[in-house]
Amino acid sequence: MKQRNGWVIGLLVLGLAACGGGKPAASTDSAAAPTAVWRTFDNADGTRTEIPASPTRILSTSVAITGTLLAIDAPVVASGSNAKHQFFAQWASVAQARGVEDVWPAGSVNLEAAYAVKPDLIVIAVSGADSAMPQLAELRKVAPTIVLDYGDQTWQDLALKLGRATGHEAQAEARIAAFEERVAQARAKIKAPAGKTNLISFNGAGMGNPIATRESAHGRLLGALGFDIEEPDPSWQTNAGQRKDFIWAPYENLGKLTAQTTFLLSVDEAGTQKFLTDPVLANLPSVRAQQVHGLGKNSFRIDYYSASEIVDDLVRKFGP
Repeated sequence: MKQRNGWVIGLLVLGLAACGGGKPAASTDSAAAPTAVWRTFDNADGTRTEIPASPTRILSTSVAITGTLLAIDAPVVASGSNAKHQFFAQWASVAQARGVEDVWPAGSVNLEAAYAVKPDLIVIAVSGADSAMPQLAELRKVAPTIVLDYGDQTWQDLALKLGRATGHEAQAEARIAAFEERVAQARAKIKAPAGKTNLISFNGAGMGNPIATRESAHGRLLGALGFDIEEPDPSWQTNAGQRKDFIWAPYENLGKLTAQTTFLLSVDEAGTQKFLTDPVLANLPSVRAQQVHGLGKNSFRIDYYSASEIVDDLVRKFGP
């Protein structure tokens, strides 16, 4: 009986200690349970994000990235918009149909709005007018946050990265495969003009005029459709710290281009007149041949939706 009482007393002492009376209990309580990790993501800023589960509520702080998230059917519930508080026109109707909330315009991150959305994953662009990098630390307190660079890569490359981060790899691969088939079918219909083709974001005198390289998203897309892209002279670059997919050329250097066909970004056919009537550009081969075309009002950013618009428009212009 004494042995039994000693055993009972021993259990009582251990129980009291476990309830918080002694040092061993304090040590046990302070050991936090390890957080589950569904997968990790290597960010564009060199950091790594642990994502605990497949996200169901994504906040995209970058309007330039949101279109690709929508293209792979990721569960975007809210997104930043452009400086005019608008979504990009090429996918705005998709966002509306899916109930995506416009949380703030580019450059005006609202942390209260981020909390209100209750995201389980936040997406940030590492650079650009829609980057939220200054608020990265605060946003990471709201939810796991990943950082991507949408600059020097195609929407397909971005889609694959986002697919892995969101568990939508299959959707990304299917979207890319369907688009590549669309391009192949379009190329079979398109009769590209003879000679070289260039792509210009025309801003006029006193400003940089970005010219797309062959390796840019624009150059790759038109190259895949059979156009032979003129490579701009790298020595013309006036914005050396920026992306390498465009050469920011001084206005006066545009007159040195030799392509027989020019496509202008961000304008339709009606928007080409300023370029066609510019006296400094009157001797350009494309101007003399009246082979200057608008690539489309939504062509400033190549995502799945704008790329699809471009493909369809080029079939109409240069198809049978």
